[in-house]
Amino acid sequence: MKEEFKIEGPYIELIRLLKATGIAQTGGHAKMIVEDGEAFRNGEVEMRKRAKLVVGDQIEVGDYIVILT
Repeated sequence: MKEEFKIEGPYIELIRLLKATGIAQTGGHAKMIVEDGEAFRNGEVEMRKRAKLVVGDQIEVGDYIVILT
């Protein structure tokens, strides 16, 4: 599933994005996804829960692909 997500402001933190897109049901679930190495940012594993994502970043978790606009 591929979708675009428009961010408000200069960036969004990774765990907030996972919750906002519905990939994670809760903040705890979002943290587990990142800690388990399941989140990829631009093709590389992203282990920082509060990584500042910016326009143009592509996040992949399983079958979900989110492109920030």
